[in-house]
Amino acid sequence: MNSTTTRHDLGMLALRLTTGAVFVAHGAQKLFVYGFGGVSGAFGGMNIPAPTITGPLTALVEFFGGLALVFGLLTRLTGLGLGITMLGAIAFVHIANGFFAPNGVEYPLALLGANVALMCIGAGRFSLDALIASRRGRVS
Repeated sequence: MNSTTTRHDLGMLALRLTTGAVFVAHGAQKLFVYGFGGVSGAFGGMNIPAPTITGPLTALVEFFGGLALVFGLLTRLTGLGLGITMLGAIAFVHIANGFFAPNGVEYPLALLGANVALMCIGAGRFSLDALIASRRGRVS
């Protein structure tokens, strides 16, 4: 086992677990606390286009995408989907509030960066993606 490869895979695992946990929590809040109606209403109040579609869709992508990241399943595709949700959050909500948290682009920009990295690099060895690829005789 190459120690550089192991460190890389552990780093990807840490990135997936932390990013995935954040999205699971935000998606769960949207799904189980606010519900589709509450999320749609909030998105409408923020002037996000098609709030009855984009609100519930965002909740589902965040929750199930977060779970997929935690397990390292379809990581590149999940990174793309979650990255798109962060682009929407930045463009429609946070950009008008400047850079710094709590309302600026700082936090969603960091999540966008994490998802772009996962989309480009993949899940790493400690993932379901790697397990599936190894069973198919391919490298993830």
